[in-house]
Amino acid sequence: MTQPRIAIILSTTRATRFADIPARWLLDHAGARGDMDVELLDLRDYPMPFFDEAASNAWVPSQDEIAQAWQRKVAGYDGYIFVTAEYNRSIPAVLKNALDYAYPEWNRKPAAFLGYGSVGGARAVEQLRLICVELQMAPTRNGVHLQGADFLAAWQQGKPLEEFPYLAPNAATMLDELHWWATALSRARAETA
Repeated sequence: MTQPRIAIILSTTRATRFADIPARWLLDHAGARGDMDVELLDLRDYPMPFFDEAASNAWVPSQDEIAQAWQRKVAGYDGYIFVTAEYNRSIPAVLKNALDYAYPEWNRKPAAFLGYGSVGGARAVEQLRLICVELQMAPTRNGVHLQGADFLAAWQQGKPLEEFPYLAPNAATMLDELHWWATALSRARAETA
């Protein structure tokens, strides 16, 4: 079996976003493992309008060309890591929109999470887990949470993420789980295709 293909999805598009820093940090950690192919997937590259299709693409093909390109792109991965901010106790609207524009492409694939914000993005991640369940994804148990003062030190003062000792072990555990689920579900999808 080939290595699982994993997308690290930057789930905010704001000009002043922080997401690039943890996403690249996570890309380095995942890439160093050598047991998965990992790619950054930036929602800025897929400027979809707010969802205005006749129905989910599970039932009716999407008409928007950017949405179609997004669907083709996410379909090619065996698992996903969502790097998400917490906006008002939830996920960024652009991420929810991107999730809504695809359905069969997400099915039976694992999702892992790196959250950041005042409480490590935990409230956003919990809502994202529920959305992933509805999309027939398998959310992993462990995630990475860049919390409170550490988040502010990294964002506003430029403190490197390597200086937060809890992040690397959490990332290793999360990536172990994601690899296991991506491998198992890839095999299962192939057997039932």
